[in-house]
Amino acid sequence: MTPAALRPGIRVECAELRIVSLPLLTPFVISTGTMKAKTFPLLVLKGEGIEGVAEAVMDPQPDYLEETIAGAMDFLRNVLLPQIVGKRFSSPFELEPILAPWRGHQMAKAAVEMAFWDLWSKSLGIPLRAALGGIGDSVAVGVSLGIAPVETTLERVCEAVGQGYKRVKLKIARGHDVKIVEAVRTQFPEIKLTVDANTDYQLSHSSIMQELDAFDLDYIEQPLAYDDIRDHAKLQSRIRTAICLDESIRSARDARVALEMDAARVINIKVGRVGGYMSARAIHDTCDAFGVPVWCGGMLESGIGRAHNIHLSTLSNFSKPGDTSSASRYFHRDIVNEQLEATNGRMPLPQNGPGIGVTLDYGFLDTVTETSEEILP
Repeated sequence: MTPAALRPGIRVECAELRIVSLPLLTPFVISTGTMKAKTFPLLVLKGEGIEGVAEAVMDPQPDYLEETIAGAMDFLRNVLLPQIVGKRFSSPFELEPILAPWRGHQMAKAAVEMAFWDLWSKSLGIPLRAALGGIGDSVAVGVSLGIAPVETTLERVCEAVGQGYKRVKLKIARGHDVKIVEAVRTQFPEIKLTVDANTDYQLSHSSIMQELDAFDLDYIEQPLAYDDIRDHAKLQSRIRTAICLDESIRSARDARVALEMDAARVINIKVGRVGGYMSARAIHDTCDAFGVPVWCGGMLESGIGRAHNIHLSTLSNFSKPGDTSSASRYFHRDIVNEQLEATNGRMPLPQNGPGIGVTLDYGFLDTVTETSEEILP
């Protein structure tokens, strides 16, 4: 029998699946609703004395995309994980025949693939950044500010600017757009400023988008429907400000179609939204071929998802600041032992060992875990 150290890859011996709920310091308000706690599935793949960890980013209800926590948990425990636990894989690419046949469920598939990337890179003794082909030891980050009154928003922007963040993003919605952007731009004429509409507008609101042209925005993120590309192309032809697509981009094919139609001039890549690192890298490379920059979006992740995002952001075409700001902006206490805090607008790469470079604080994690189950061969 071949010694374990000489066998290719790593065997997934079991999986632990939890639902975790982390209270937010401040309710986060966007056009689709208000979040008071970040509730998410946490997946731990265990094999040969190593743990690979990832969190899934779907919401309890389908208010961002179609996936829900309840549906994802069922799909993970009954479909995906039974095909993985007890088997040996030489690389994450060997998961593709298991994940690819299933339609949709990008976030659930991403959690499995991301946890294995962490497990695999740890088995190799290298940081995830190196496994992905990234460069550097820190990434530029900005802040994302939820919908709030003008005075509160100005205070939050002032705080973010004082902390050195490289970009400020304002959430906007119908009736809360031009005036709030004008107030921020008037008080902070030099900052890199963007807005995120979270799909709240229609093409008939083009005049509002044209008004926003006056405020030197770096881009307007996902103003129209979550599944639209065509109308975004029409809107882009009517405004000077670049459109950035988020929800509309689920694959490299979506990115190619959007860029060919000039529906976007910036792309937000969320590894959970697009189904994992293999898809994220394909979108990154497609945008690079078109000369279009990308950045890493956030979903109010805990330190696990935040660490994954930092490693992804080291790929070369992530040339715009991402959403991975300091965890202390959102949580009183995180579920990882390491503090993920930005300094002067740059987030250092987590460095506590190989893989994603952070470790679970199991003592605290148990206090915020709602359910826990183990998947065995």
